[in-house]
Amino acid sequence: MAKKLAGTMKLQIPAGAANPSPPVGPALGQRGINIMEFCKAFNAKTQDLENGAPCPTVITYYQDKSFTMDIKTPPASYYLKKAAGLKPVGKRNRPRGAENPGRETVATVTVKQVREIAEAKMKDLSANDVEAAMQIIMGSARSMGIEVKG
Repeated sequence: MAKKLAGTMKLQIPAGAANPSPPVGPALGQRGINIMEFCKAFNAKTQDLENGAPCPTVITYYQDKSFTMDIKTPPASYYLKKAAGLKPVGKRNRPRGAENPGRETVATVTVKQVREIAEAKMKDLSANDVEAAMQIIMGSARSMGIEVKG
């Protein structure tokens, strides 16, 4: 007999840094998911990723309090900021893109770096080949004020 689905939820958790504190603990606890079991499983699955990389995670939980998780690759903006070497700024001490994308350029990346990002994100993008995935990544770069140099 199949498990009865109770619902799904999406969280963005830093790789290898899931712990019972907010926002992870309360989000899981109010749905009846075992918080420590989730944290251990998530940290084990993300140990090969760069520590602290934001990982979008889709958690499907069932009425018997069990769960499954689908961990996606970090966002393209994370990879682009890292490749461009943007330094952390602002209140939250995070790297930021341009205030006015299209009018100003905050950094540049090469086509080779865009290809590497596209290959890393290929499984999560709706592209048939690497060239199409590169176009998606270039669009993200353009909207962040990052110029792609050939």
